[in-house]
Amino acid sequence: MPLQGTYEPSPVEWVRNQVAEYESSKGRRGTTMRGMPVILLTTVGRTSGNLRKAPLMRVFHDGDYVAVASVGGAPEHPAWYHNLVANPACMVQDGPIISDRVARELEGEEREEWWARCVEAFPDYADYATRTDRVIPVLLLERDD
Repeated sequence: MPLQGTYEPSPVEWVRNQVAEYESSKGRRGTTMRGMPVILLTTVGRTSGNLRKAPLMRVFHDGDYVAVASVGGAPEHPAWYHNLVANPACMVQDGPIISDRVARELEGEEREEWWARCVEAFPDYADYATRTDRVIPVLLLERDD
């Protein structure tokens, strides 16, 4: 079921600008970051209930995406991670294609398998993991058909 609610733009200017470009072009522009493909993840704010959007590096395999809560190796998880823990319903826009998804945090062998795919898609993730004491969460975004 598509997410509904009021969109609350990010307080971070570059995020706000990239989301606006991605959406205004129907997924034809704003689809890369540092030369690599990105998706737009829409979540429901855990405290506001508003829709929040974040560009994330595209990690895709067998019809599923994952969201990597790295924040460049920052000590804290990103806000969107906490939103998905509170409400796993989300949407992914990959270029012009939008799909409803449900997030599930990965653990153990399944996480390690996906982590290898994440590093292959965006090698900086390996460096980010060395910058923080936390285990970087990897959330599988499965289709919600």
